[in-house]
Amino acid sequence: MNELRIRDKDKVIVVGVGLKTEPLTEIKENLCELEELVSAAGGEVIGSTVQVLPQWNPSTLIGSGKVTDIKEMVQESGAQVVVIDHQLSGIQSRNLQTEIGVRIIDRTQLILDIFAQRARTYEGKLQVELAQLLDQMPRMIGAWQDSLSRLGGGIGTRGPGETALENDRRRAKEKIALIKKKLEEVSQHRSQHRQSRRRNEVPSFALIGYTNSGKSSLLNRLTGAQVMAKNMLFATLDPTTRKVFLDEGPPAVVTDTVGFIRKLPTQLIEAFKATLEESAEADILLHVIDLSSPNMERQIEVVDGLIKEFKWEDKKIIHIFNKVDVASVDRQFRVKQFPRVFVSALTGQGFEQLKKVMADSINEMQTEVELYFSHTQEFKIYDLSREAKITRKEPATEGTVCYALMTPTLINKWRDFLVK
Repeated sequence: MNELRIRDKDKVIVVGVGLKTEPLTEIKENLCELEELVSAAGGEVIGSTVQVLPQWNPSTLIGSGKVTDIKEMVQESGAQVVVIDHQLSGIQSRNLQTEIGVRIIDRTQLILDIFAQRARTYEGKLQVELAQLLDQMPRMIGAWQDSLSRLGGGIGTRGPGETALENDRRRAKEKIALIKKKLEEVSQHRSQHRQSRRRNEVPSFALIGYTNSGKSSLLNRLTGAQVMAKNMLFATLDPTTRKVFLDEGPPAVVTDTVGFIRKLPTQLIEAFKATLEESAEADILLHVIDLSSPNMERQIEVVDGLIKEFKWEDKKIIHIFNKVDVASVDRQFRVKQFPRVFVSALTGQGFEQLKKVMADSINEMQTEVELYFSHTQEFKIYDLSREAKITRKEPATEGTVCYALMTPTLINKWRDFLVK
């Protein structure tokens, strides 16, 4: 795997590619994002170039003239790596490497490399290894087929290349099966945690959003947690769940998850299923959006597309527009999403409003019930106030009647005091 890594301080040339059917602005936006990904991986971008093609070149993806240009750029600048903003087949990678003479990495490999550097937990490391293996499988075939093709056709003429390839594929398949089994165990363990939260009827929120929109900073500000938050792509890989206390609602939990990105490799989505289950199980999604990003609308589209892909459309979503402290005021008028809150995770601006919207969304999941406490039991009203929102109290002849908002589990817990 090491030859596909960007080493610290590697000099990198990035290549933006697209077809004539794609808008040029989008190709350039993707290239800017690729530069950020290279920085996140520890490399230094020293040059960039773009090619728009009528169709992809099967042997090198880009045109032969562009390959020569890149080779010259590499020789003049002393770059050690070229990153192509598209997925390459095994053959294309090898041909480009032979022509240009330095390491060639594509967008998917770069994202996987960043994930490999950032994974901290046992589960995170397993997920990255799985994604890398799933990514290598099809490339393996391509790269082998060309160099060690069959020596002939028919019985008894199988070449050594094919058996070597079969060996590699079999080993990779066995490893994939083993990692999937281990991930399944982790996933079961996680679902037990979720069930205990369900039993105690703890409402849950999941933070989702484009990478680097400020989800971890938001979690820290909301819950007082000390989760690593950095201004870089994919700072968070491993899901973190923390308790949050809302003045006007019951205690709840918030989970931070991995950020989304355009052209997110399908192998990653597959590998990070367990992490994304946290969002799938949450009662309410908090979609964090970077209000200051020039690509805000495009980033919202990407996340909305993934919400559809994961079939979360029927979930309640609160849109949190973060970084309001650095965004120009007119940007707020471009926002069409509801319900929405404008906040700054850095300064704390808008957090009272956010907590209120979060509490309201939980309260909408609750029903109002009537409870009666006799004079001897009135001390329990204090306990009730800690678990549920009491909307009003009325004195009765021999006690107090309370009206409170409750989840089904709480109603069950306080059933002895319910007014039938």
